[in-house]
Amino acid sequence: MRMRTLLWLTLCVLSTSSNANNAPIVQPGAPGEATRPLSARQAIEIANSSFSPDDVKFMQAMIPHHQQAVEMANLVEARTNRPELTDVAGRIKASQEDEMKFMRDWLGERGQGLPDKHAAHAMYTSHKMAGMASAEDMAKLATLTGTDFDRLFLTLMITHHEGAITMVEELMEQPGAAYDPTLFEFTNDVTNDQNSEIERMHALLVSLSEDPRANLKPGFMDAGEAILNLTLVGSLAKPAGFFDPDNPAELPPEMPEDEEEDEPKDGATEDAELEEKPEEYDRYPLLSFSNTDMAFRDDVLFAGSYHGFNIYRLSERELPELLSSVVCPGGQGDVSIVEDLLIMSVEQTRGRLDCGLEGIGEDISNDRFRGLRIFDISDLTQPRQVGAVQTCRGSHTHSVVSADDKRIVVYNSGTAMVRDEEELDGCSDTPGDMDTALFRIDVIEIPIAQPNEAKIVHSPAVFADPDKDTLAGLWRGGDHGEEDGEETQDTNITDQCHDITVFPAKNLAAGACSGNGILFDISDPLDPQRLDAVTDTGFAYWHSATFNNAGTKVVFTDEWGGGGRPRCRAFDPLDWGADAFYDIVDNKLEFKGYFKIPAPQLEQENCVAHNGSIIPVPGRDLFVQAWYQGGMSIVDFTDAANPVEIAYFDRGPIDADHMIVGGYWSTYYYNGRIYGTEIVRGLDVFELQPSEHLSAAEIAAAGLANDDDVFNPQQQMRIEWPAQPIIAEAYLDQLARDKTIDQEALTSVRTLVTRAAERLTRGAADTDLARALRDAAATIGGGDKLSERRVDLLNTTLRGLSAQLR
Repeated sequence: MRMRTLLWLTLCVLSTSSNANNAPIVQPGAPGEATRPLSARQAIEIANSSFSPDDVKFMQAMIPHHQQAVEMANLVEARTNRPELTDVAGRIKASQEDEMKFMRDWLGERGQGLPDKHAAHAMYTSHKMAGMASAEDMAKLATLTGTDFDRLFLTLMITHHEGAITMVEELMEQPGAAYDPTLFEFTNDVTNDQNSEIERMHALLVSLSEDPRANLKPGFMDAGEAILNLTLVGSLAKPAGFFDPDNPAELPPEMPEDEEEDEPKDGATEDAELEEKPEEYDRYPLLSFSNTDMAFRDDVLFAGSYHGFNIYRLSERELPELLSSVVCPGGQGDVSIVEDLLIMSVEQTRGRLDCGLEGIGEDISNDRFRGLRIFDISDLTQPRQVGAVQTCRGSHTHSVVSADDKRIVVYNSGTAMVRDEEELDGCSDTPGDMDTALFRIDVIEIPIAQPNEAKIVHSPAVFADPDKDTLAGLWRGGDHGEEDGEETQDTNITDQCHDITVFPAKNLAAGACSGNGILFDISDPLDPQRLDAVTDTGFAYWHSATFNNAGTKVVFTDEWGGGGRPRCRAFDPLDWGADAFYDIVDNKLEFKGYFKIPAPQLEQENCVAHNGSIIPVPGRDLFVQAWYQGGMSIVDFTDAANPVEIAYFDRGPIDADHMIVGGYWSTYYYNGRIYGTEIVRGLDVFELQPSEHLSAAEIAAAGLANDDDVFNPQQQMRIEWPAQPIIAEAYLDQLARDKTIDQEALTSVRTLVTRAAERLTRGAADTDLARALRDAAATIGGGDKLSERRVDLLNTTLRGLSAQLR
C-alpha cells in the first residue's frame, strides 16, 4: 500500500513539472498592445509579496521626515539653556540617524530608490498629517533663543512626531502593508519611541507655561488648585452609596498576581522582577457612579448620575444639604424638572425597568429599560417612578420643549446602538429602511395627570434631504479634506443629535447633532423643522448648544475625543475641542469665533469643551463652560468674534500616572452661584468675585435675574431684569469700562441712581427725581453699536425707576 502511494505522488510531481514546462506564462499589454512571455522567475519578481509599493513610499517619505527632525535638533545646543531640552535633542538625533540608516539599507537591499534626505519641504509640506514644519517655521526657529526657542521647538517637534505616528497608521490601513517582519517591527518601534518622546516633550512644554493652571499637583481630594475672579464656597464629596469605598478615585485595578511567579527566579532579584512586571491592567471601571447633569427648581438641586440621582436643598450661605439619594442605575442620568415630575435619560443596556441593581445579562430582555424615566418628586425624600418610555436608541439627553397644565412635550436624543426589534417592536437600523431609528429624534408627550401614559407621538427625520428623498441628508462622516494646507477633523456622521436646546421665546431650537450644528423652528413643538445646518472643519463631534439671552447667538461645543481623552495639551489646536460662536441672522447661522482654554493640561487629564450655561449679567453675553479636568472658564462672548476669558478654576489631575475620566461634567449658574458636578470627586459651589472684567453691580444684577426659579439644561428661558438701581449701575459700569461715551454724563446719572436707591429703600416718592431720571435718558448717547444698545437698556431701567418714584 505504501509503495502505491509513493508511486502515485511521483507520477503527480512528474506530470505537474511537465505541464509547467510546457504551459506559457504571459503578461498582456495595454489595449491594442502585444502579449509578452514571462519566465516563472520574472512572474515572481513582478508580484513579489515580501513588500508592497506602499511600504516603499512609506520608507522613502520617512527618511526626509526624520531628517527634518535632526535639523531641528541640531539647532538646540546653541539656543537653549535647559539641559533637559538638550537631552531631548540628543535622543532625537541618535534615534533618527539610526532609523534613517535602517531605512536606506532596507530600500537598497530591495533595489528601491533613495530619496534626497533634504527634500522634505519640496516633497511633504502638503502631506496630510505628516507633521512637517514649514520653511517659514524652520526659518523662525533659527532666529530664536531662550524660552521662545524652547516653546517653538517643542511645539514643532511634538507635531512632527505625531505626524510620524500618523504616517505609520496610514501605512497599516493599506492592504498587504508591512508584511515584511522587519518592516513591521520597525513601524512598531517608530510608534512606541515617538509616543514616549511626545510625552516627555509635552511635560517639558507644559512646564514653560506661565498660566497658573499648568502643572497643578495631582491628587484625588488634595490636588493643586488655581482660581481667578471666583471664590470656591466649598465642595461636597459624593454621598454614600454613590461611590466605591474601596476605590473612590476609580483607579484601574492592579495586575493579579501569578502564583507560579511569586518567588524570584534563580539569579534574579525581587526588584528586577517588579520592574519587568506591569503593575496594572489597562482596564478601568465602568462609569457606574459618575456624576452627570443637573437641574434646579426653587431651592432644590437635582444632580444626575449613572447610578441614579441625588437631591439637595440649596442655601444662600451654606453648602447644599443632601435630602435623598435615588438609586436607579442605567446612565446617563441627565435630568429635567417640570413641577413635581422629574424626567431622566437612560441609555445603557444594563438599565432595568424596575431600577434593579442586578443589570441585564441577556441580549434580548423584556426587563431592559432604555429611554425616559419619569419620577413623581412631590415628596423629595421618597421619589416614585410613575412612567417610562422605551425608545429604540435609549436616551442620551432630552429637552423639555413645552409644558402646560395638560401635557409636557419632550425631544429625546438617543445616540447608542439601535435595539433589536425582537426586544422593542419597530426598531431598525437597516440601510435603506425609511423607518430606521437612525437620522431621527423622538417627540414624546407626557400627560401631566397620567404620566404612565407617556409615549412617542412623532419621530421626525430632521436630517433628511427632501429633494433627494434620503434620510441621510447632512454630514456623512469622515474628514473634510485639507483646508488651506491644514489638517481638518474626522467628524462623526449626522445620524443623531446629542443635545437640542430649545428657546421657546423665539420658537427656536439649536441642535448639536454629531456632524452638524442645526437651527430648528419649533413653532409646532410636535413637528420641528430645520431652518439651517452648518459644518465646521475643526469640530469632531457637535456636543451641546446654548443661546445667549436675546436668542441672537448660539454657543456650540465640540467634544473632540469623546470626553475621555487629553485634548487640551500644549500642542493641541485651540480651535479643536473648543466653543464656536454663531450669530443668528435671518434664521441662518453665521460663524464668528472660537474659544478654548489657553492653559495646557497634562496627559493624565481628559479635557475638552462640555456643558455650560449663560450667566445672566444684563447687557453682556457671559458663558460658564465646563472642560472636564480642564476645570471651568467664564467667557465673555459679547463680541462673538473676540471672546475673552474673565475667570477660571482648575484642579490638578485625579492621579499622577493614570488618565481617569473625571472633572466637570456641567457647570451652571443658578440664583447667584455656580454649581459644578465633578464626575468623580463630587459637587463644587462657586461665587463670582468683582474684578476689572466684572463689577460688583453686575454680579448683583445677575442674582436678580428672573428665570421663574427653574433651570433645565436644554430648556432655555429668556431672562428679564427688574427696574432696580443695581441694574442701572451695572449698565453704567459697562459704559464706563467701554470708555466710548461722555464720562461726565455718566457721573451725573450715577448720582441720580444713587439718590433713587436711597429713596426707594425708604419707600419715599420724589417727583423731581423721577423727572430727572426720565430726562437723563436723553443726556447719554453716542458711542459704538454695543454702547448704544447698553444706553437703550439703561434708559429703559431709568424710566422704570422714574415710574416707581412718582
